[in-house]
Amino acid sequence: MAPMIDVVFQLLIFFMLTLKIIEPEGDFNINMPIGQSGGPPDMSITPIEVQLIANEDGTLRSLNFGTRSLGTGDAAFQALNEEILRQIGEPGNPQAKDTEATIDADYGLNYEYVIRAVGAVTGRVNPETKQIDRYIEKVKFAPPKPPAT
Repeated sequence: MAPMIDVVFQLLIFFMLTLKIIEPEGDFNINMPIGQSGGPPDMSITPIEVQLIANEDGTLRSLNFGTRSLGTGDAAFQALNEEILRQIGEPGNPQAKDTEATIDADYGLNYEYVIRAVGAVTGRVNPETKQIDRYIEKVKFAPPKPPAT
């Protein structure tokens, strides 16, 4: 009886030492699209391009939305926020989840302006509810261009 118990304990120890606990390889939450009656999906929201042009001292010379200049200062970032809201329609718009904003900042621009542009593109604090209204979640940066010599 004792040798059989020894063998069982050795097998138990063997299986405990060779057990490999594996975590799942990714997120298995799949969100399937809601079926539509036909036709291509409405892709009315175009990609958003924001360009930040710097002066030699690193301050903001111009904030551009697409090809249109919005100026500089607080008013320019407020105008950018309003343009983004106008483009996506309303906060929480399902089409805005797939919209990408590209920020092209000059090489020598102070980071303060880049962060303010990211904030203006991604959303705002709703003055009524004091909650954050998200506009766009996907923000990418254009590759930096070294300064001209």
